[in-house]
Amino acid sequence: MRILIVDDEAPARARLASLLEGLGGHEVVGQAANGADALEECARLRPDLILMDIRMPGIDGLEAAARLSLAPEPPAIIFVTAYGDHALEAFETEAVDYLLKPVRSERLAEALKKARRLNRAQLAALRRDQDPSQADDDGRRHILCRRRGNLELIPIDEVRFLQADHKYVTVNHSGGEDLIEDSLKRLDEVFPGRFVRIHRNALIASRFLEGLERGRDGQYFVRLRGCDAQLEVSRRHVADVKELIRRLGE
Repeated sequence: MRILIVDDEAPARARLASLLEGLGGHEVVGQAANGADALEECARLRPDLILMDIRMPGIDGLEAAARLSLAPEPPAIIFVTAYGDHALEAFETEAVDYLLKPVRSERLAEALKKARRLNRAQLAALRRDQDPSQADDDGRRHILCRRRGNLELIPIDEVRFLQADHKYVTVNHSGGEDLIEDSLKRLDEVFPGRFVRIHRNALIASRFLEGLERGRDGQYFVRLRGCDAQLEVSRRHVADVKELIRRLGE
């Protein structure tokens, strides 16, 4: 692939170029020190992929990526940064991947493998061409988590429930479970209508709700499709869950 490296620090650009040379099979066609230069170089060089820092003077990486995504055939973008606080924003600009510095060679190779496929912007364009009803909305589609040192995306459609425990929230999904540092209140606001509160410490995805069971002590528990976890329903939320089950059964 033809690659453009964008970072405001020359040593960082040099390190990425060295890693790419070691991996082989790629050509570094240019370098840029900020987002404005990246836009110019991209128009001139037409790279297949951009390795781009986020925090840069002037036009930062997120803004540059947003502008590039409007192009008829946008390049794939992999963000490379020392900070993890913009990860979700990065993925929402249709980035292929997000690497934290210092970048390991094997992690870069994994990201490049992803970039060889059509990037998300191109896939979305193809879907819209085939079916206009599939145009994207402004809602988020993923929950961001850190797994074995890497930042990963959990598709929101695969999440069965969210359960809080002190400062962490357990995300139960079709691929297993992950811990994230977030609050149930914020997640409920970010994904409106996706979840139903059954307890002060738990939200469930209504699409996975199968039924309501009552234990010997009179306590209620929800039954979720594809999930063995026993989730308690507090008394104040029992009526809401029963009403939801009734509506889902209509």
